[in-house]
Amino acid sequence: MTASPQPSPLTQRLIDMVSSSAELMAALSAARSLGLQNWCIGAGAVRTLVWDALHGHASPTPLADVDLVYFAPDAPPQRDAELEARLRQLMPALEWEVTNQAHVHSWFMREFGREVAPLLSLEDGVATWPEYATCIGVTLAADDAIQVTAPHGLEDLFELRVRHNPARADVHTYRHRVVSKRFAQRWPLLAIESLQ
Repeated sequence: MTASPQPSPLTQRLIDMVSSSAELMAALSAARSLGLQNWCIGAGAVRTLVWDALHGHASPTPLADVDLVYFAPDAPPQRDAELEARLRQLMPALEWEVTNQAHVHSWFMREFGREVAPLLSLEDGVATWPEYATCIGVTLAADDAIQVTAPHGLEDLFELRVRHNPARADVHTYRHRVVSKRFAQRWPLLAIESLQ
């Protein structure tokens, strides 16, 4: 049997941060209990944890929501709402948002009237999120190992860089997110790419 490769130093650092967060570990455990095959918690929950730690914040920034994404092409559209309801029963203090990445192209058409290609995998979906530092997800395996999905790497996250990922989000969306999420106010050490 081949030993699994050692995680990179940044991956190990993220795993250590996640495992030391009681709230995120509880959320991962709740998500795992849904029995999904291909899933992760990502975006703001991970980004906030790391940036709070790197800024030395004494108490964690409250999470606006917890994004659970999964990939199941055959799941019916109403499955997301059913899973959210189950998670709210398990952890009612959190604002859960569940999205099947296999259906995101339909959402784009409904929301923006814009046709985009269907995503092909969970990682494909994570890779399209609006900032490179946000394109990260974590999963809790059956053996309690924390697994990291980071299609663009972890450098932007740990080097406190905010850069626009143009895969799906336009410049207007990126600029709006930077302002509405108060990145500069919450985490003043960030280097934020400004786009005209």
